[in-house]
Amino acid sequence: MDRLLELQGDFWTAAVETLYMTSFALVLGGVLGLVIGVASYATRGGGVLPNRPVYAIVNLVINFFRPIPFVIFLAVLQPFTRLVIGTGIGITAGAFAIGIAASFAIGRIVEQHLVSVPPGVIEAARSMGAGPWRILLTVVIPEALGPLILGYTFIVVAIIDMTAMAGLIGGGGLGAFAQIYGFRQFEPVVMWAAIVLIVVFVHLVQVLGTWLARKVMRR
Repeated sequence: MDRLLELQGDFWTAAVETLYMTSFALVLGGVLGLVIGVASYATRGGGVLPNRPVYAIVNLVINFFRPIPFVIFLAVLQPFTRLVIGTGIGITAGAFAIGIAASFAIGRIVEQHLVSVPPGVIEAARSMGAGPWRILLTVVIPEALGPLILGYTFIVVAIIDMTAMAGLIGGGGLGAFAQIYGFRQFEPVVMWAAIVLIVVFVHLVQVLGTWLARKVMRR
């Protein structure tokens, strides 16, 4: 316990780093994933903008990158991270890598939830003269908003998990704090303090996401 008190400054800095990486990765991965998911949904056979070549390319990209273990993905993405961020290490580099990795999973989740929108709703919009983009933006996405919020909530939890692995490239955060000051220095109290705070973050995200989804679906 004394060691944890000594490290409380580093502990709260690590907590802020975790929140920063999670927020950065969620915005980046969320936007990219939404674009990928909407493109996959819209261009699939029977979609609002069917295009087999585009769908095949998007589907191939998702299927290729999504299964790559994140630890390996960190190493593979380093040259691109340095090109975009200017460095391959640090919390921003780690958050960037997490966001790119998460975008492919988000894309698949977005596609799956958009596909669940009843075809009758889309046909009704078409019969009223709505074009493909209007159907996507005012019918399909709003109809799937509740499940999409739950899907993004699941991804936020996964992103928080990935921030721990980002410590391998100097990403910082609670995961790195637990490894460096807890596990490696045989300080279980320090390690469990970081773990408990991570669990608290995950719980708060889960509660907020579930509440938002319920509120949207009860409209």
